[in-house]
Amino acid sequence: MGGLVAPAAPQAYDLAAARSFPRHVGRGRGQLVIVEPTALAPLDGTTILVRPAPGEAARLPDAQWEDRLPKLMQARILQSFENANRLRMVGRPADKIATDYVLLTELRAFEISAADDSAVVEVAAKIVAEGSGRIVAARVFRVTMPTPAMQGPGAVAALNEAFVKVATELVLWASRVV
Repeated sequence: MGGLVAPAAPQAYDLAAARSFPRHVGRGRGQLVIVEPTALAPLDGTTILVRPAPGEAARLPDAQWEDRLPKLMQARILQSFENANRLRMVGRPADKIATDYVLLTELRAFEISAADDSAVVEVAAKIVAEGSGRIVAARVFRVTMPTPAMQGPGAVAALNEAFVKVATELVLWASRVV
């Protein structure tokens, strides 16, 4: 009896949190809530995005994120802040902590660019004062890393390295503001 063979499930990949920070004395005064990043549809899922040419989108074959990318990024950004140990407290909105500031981020790029063999991560961030609702600081973080491969573990490793650099810069910047 000849049956159909189900295609193999795509390999699921995770992101790493930033772990290495310059030495710092003392902790920040503020408490920060980290909201899940906003993203347009191509980045708001488990697909690992590849740009064959500017304006074109494809998915990395046989690979995906292990959770929705914005949710995964929120978790790893939170862990990066915890690893840095520079603020009094960090959490998610669901943690119901009394907060001084809210970190809002927009995921603008998280992709492999085939046009220049690179991994590109771009995140726009705003820190909002909880009491007044005013934006107290805003910045765009963009990191481009060369990628040794256009697929599989090599491509994902380059994306991960670019994300860790963005997360490190984000933590250092926000820690000075909060």
